[in-house]
Amino acid sequence: MLKKKIDLLEIALIAFMAVTVIFTAMAAGYDQRIFLIQLVITAGVLTFGIWRLLAARRDSRNFLEYIGGMLGAVKSDALIKFPMPVAVTNEDGEIIWSNGLFHENVMKGEEAFGKKVDEVLENYDFEKVFAPGGCEVKCHGGSHSVCATVSEDMGEKLFALYFIDRTNERYVEKLYDESRPAVLSIALDNLEELFANCKESEKSWIKGEVEKLFEDFVAENHAFLKRNSSSKYVAVVEEKYLRKMEEERFSILDRARKILTSDELPVTLSIGVARGEYPLDKLNEISLQALEMALGRGGDQAAVKSINGFEFYGGYAKGVEKRTKVKTRVIAAALCDLIESCSNVLVMGHRFGDLDCIGAAVGMAEAVRDMEKSSHIVVNRETCLAKPLIDKTEKAGNLELFISPDEAKELVNEDTLLIVVDTHLRSLLESQDIYAKCRNVVVIDHHRRMIGSIDNAVIFYHEPYASSASEMVTELLQYFDSRCKVSKAEAEALLSGIMLDTKSFSMRAGVRTFEAAAYLKKMGADTVKVKELFSGSLQSYQHRSKIVSTAEIYRGCAISFAKSYDDIGLVAPQAADELLSIRGVASSVVMYKTPVGVSFSARSLGGMNVQVIMEALGGGGHQTMAGAQIPDITAQEAKERLFAAIDDYYEKAAGHADQ
Repeated sequence: MLKKKIDLLEIALIAFMAVTVIFTAMAAGYDQRIFLIQLVITAGVLTFGIWRLLAARRDSRNFLEYIGGMLGAVKSDALIKFPMPVAVTNEDGEIIWSNGLFHENVMKGEEAFGKKVDEVLENYDFEKVFAPGGCEVKCHGGSHSVCATVSEDMGEKLFALYFIDRTNERYVEKLYDESRPAVLSIALDNLEELFANCKESEKSWIKGEVEKLFEDFVAENHAFLKRNSSSKYVAVVEEKYLRKMEEERFSILDRARKILTSDELPVTLSIGVARGEYPLDKLNEISLQALEMALGRGGDQAAVKSINGFEFYGGYAKGVEKRTKVKTRVIAAALCDLIESCSNVLVMGHRFGDLDCIGAAVGMAEAVRDMEKSSHIVVNRETCLAKPLIDKTEKAGNLELFISPDEAKELVNEDTLLIVVDTHLRSLLESQDIYAKCRNVVVIDHHRRMIGSIDNAVIFYHEPYASSASEMVTELLQYFDSRCKVSKAEAEALLSGIMLDTKSFSMRAGVRTFEAAAYLKKMGADTVKVKELFSGSLQSYQHRSKIVSTAEIYRGCAISFAKSYDDIGLVAPQAADELLSIRGVASSVVMYKTPVGVSFSARSLGGMNVQVIMEALGGGGHQTMAGAQIPDITAQEAKERLFAAIDDYYEKAAGHADQ
């Protein structure tokens, strides 16, 4: 307002002086005396005008300086008495001023003057403090959000930092996060087998030890535990105690394993864990799914399900064979009903099908035909590793049994039943297009459960304790319709699958495995004819010998990187099996280059769980037989990752042994 008045005064004075000069000039033409008088008056007016103008400017400047002084005092006082902690830094990040709240609430009485702000404040980020919301820092145990403004004083930039106390909020967040409930579904997964040969007194002792184990578990973790049956429990714990269990890698599994029967059989637990921001009923449902996953992977482990997927702990002990066949009879009856109600059946296995995959498929497809239903086996002959079995089956008279994926697509309709054997993973199917087109799906598999399994199966027959898919199919056929008669060719196909996965009954062969083999022998299987299916060419034998001869041993694991032979898919697992015969070798891995990356074929005698090692590389399988494939990787990088996975396995196994 004052500046506006000064501007108007300047305009008025200039106008007045202009008019005066004009009149003076006009007077000069009429009278010399009048001109002189007018000139004196004009000079006086000009002098007065200039004086007034200079005085007005001086008064304006003094007034503005006065107002500026007052505002500076107000600004300084406002910062000092600001109801939030404030600190000022220079361009070098040194704290040159702060108010009392910063000294008391942020620094907790410690002197901050002259110190670098990023040394005083943990997680300080100069760029983020100018962003909306600022950045969060920690100082002396407190949490604060920091926002900043910038100003200039005598050419130097100064930064004002404003602090909002978040300590209480973070405490409440932490309290909420740590006290969230997690639900654990726990199963004694081998109780029936433990009690099979125990005396009543020993049964009571085992039950007492198990009860004591759970009592200690409840006390350590402040948990709620309820027994649902003789072998099933449900527990509720807070998130902070669940994290402690994870840090200890669920030591309860190791403590349970130390409870032994007189036959030296250990008690094993399977645990399914659900965590996250769900209602308790949903957590209970998820924990049961996680328990199913743990059991499907062979038991003796914990499966933790969160929004990020599954994490697994344990799984180092050998699985215990289930001797009951009640489930097999129930599955067989349900499968027969499905077959009767469908229009046609397609049987499909995994890519690069082996003898177990094709053998199980032959047994199932022929049984369906015995029930007077159309059935075919979907297989890609170009990539199949069991071509001798396909040729043998076709020579026996089954010329139209095997069809390609393209031919199979033409046979799919709304009532088609797809039976998947020897895999439960969508990504490994011979044809995912056929799977996507079929509404009715049945899965028969023995591999340990993995993430990415088929989740829409009408029947999901999964038995990780079985030696092979061929063994499972053999058991099912014994409870099928009376019209189903196992022929000699079918029996030999199924027996070849069992012999492949058990290494001729030396690995993973249980009581039920020999019972299935005895049944197939009874049905006319010729072991000599079956052995011929394992015969290879001289070239394959030479390739296998070269792979074995170039192996090196790392921490009890024989490792060989093979050349990419034409038959490498068949030779690599055979070489891995042969490497196990070397003294001091507990496991073996054969690596070979493929067009998309590097593949791994792993085998074990049971002392080392190669499934865990292969899972670390993105693969999976069984405790004694597993594989993996890593895309876009060099041979050296693949070798380094394998060594790291072996090291990690031993570190975790050592941790379990110490607990």
